[in-house]
Amino acid sequence: MVRDRYSAVAIVLHWLIAAAIVFQLILGWRGHGLRTTLEGFSLIQLHKSVGVTILALSLARLAWRLTHRPPPEPETLAPWERRLAAATQWGFYLIMIGLPLSGWVVVSTSKITIPTLLYGTIPWPHVPGLAELAAPAKNAWNLVAYGVHKSLAWATWGLLALHVAGALKHQLFSRDEPVLARVAPGAKAGRWLEPRLVAIVLAAGAIVAMGLLISPPVRASRLAPAAAPVAASTPTAATPAPAPAPIPTVPGEPSRWAVAPGSTLGFATAFSGAPIEGRFQRWTADIVFDPEALDRSSARVEIEVASADTGDSQRDEVLPSGGWLDAASHPKAVFAARRFRKTGIDRYVAEGELTLRGATRPLSLPFTLKIDGDTARLRGVTSLDRTAFGVGQGEWTNTDQIPAKVAIQVDLTAKRR
Repeated sequence: MVRDRYSAVAIVLHWLIAAAIVFQLILGWRGHGLRTTLEGFSLIQLHKSVGVTILALSLARLAWRLTHRPPPEPETLAPWERRLAAATQWGFYLIMIGLPLSGWVVVSTSKITIPTLLYGTIPWPHVPGLAELAAPAKNAWNLVAYGVHKSLAWATWGLLALHVAGALKHQLFSRDEPVLARVAPGAKAGRWLEPRLVAIVLAAGAIVAMGLLISPPVRASRLAPAAAPVAASTPTAATPAPAPAPIPTVPGEPSRWAVAPGSTLGFATAFSGAPIEGRFQRWTADIVFDPEALDRSSARVEIEVASADTGDSQRDEVLPSGGWLDAASHPKAVFAARRFRKTGIDRYVAEGELTLRGATRPLSLPFTLKIDGDTARLRGVTSLDRTAFGVGQGEWTNTDQIPAKVAIQVDLTAKRR
């Protein structure tokens, strides 16, 4: 017996993919217009997740199509209608597989590496080999993939319009061509108020509305209490080594200080007006200081830039990349202070140089300091211009969304050694 409709599996896959494509087109349009905002970032993350889902469903649909014969077209269809229907179907397969694959290449070759977490949970890798390419080859792949992705997106709109127009033509004006019934069992051709057609239209409207209104949660940037920093001889923040033996103090010479657990080295900026706070979890400090011997005091702080932590795993994977802190080429930032000035009671300024991403610039740190016996408490706040160090490449050199000014906050307790 010849079946007059698709199998249940094919029908379910058909409507799932159709719904996902419509939803995806709306997400892509919204995300592109808001791409430099927190909302846009979240939409693009969801867009990538839906794209991978479409790819998986489409491969399953194609496998089912190749192993299960579809129902024949109505005999009354003209030859040109059969050819057009076949071209449309295979065009959709090209789009359903080509769009996610080209998008995957775009993400994998982006100048600023942005990790993909499917629905904020499951890590999705980059295309093997592409993320490690040299910059010129990587950029060429990105340009081609982006052009293909954009062209296929526009082609999707055209194919959808053609597909819907054809389905409506057969449903509304051809009683002897039950095309809709092939994917909506029980539909009666020629009936304008066909309940299944009404349900499809309402479902499509709901999907469009959801695509326009959905607001994926923006990950919080507030952090839990900090782990201990790395003191001068401490291997990790979480497991500080035993304190070294005290170094004898030469009369008239500044004391050496060891940073105690619980001290923090933080930073603050904003993204589209939304505050972002973070801290470095691994850093060392070699401090020689005495309020009565400022001319012989010094400090050297070394920071592992890959340890930047803002409380958002996706953002924290981006920060060490070449477009931002470039941890691969410049794993450490160094602040070296060789001059101190007293500006008031318990108030000082450390003047030195900060080396970040291979660039060295002057930096002053005003701070308050209170010493009680062998314990010192220091608090300081300063700021730097991220663009002066090349932090934020490509479109992120623009300061409209992420300001140039980044606040640096130091809050530490130190013990005399």
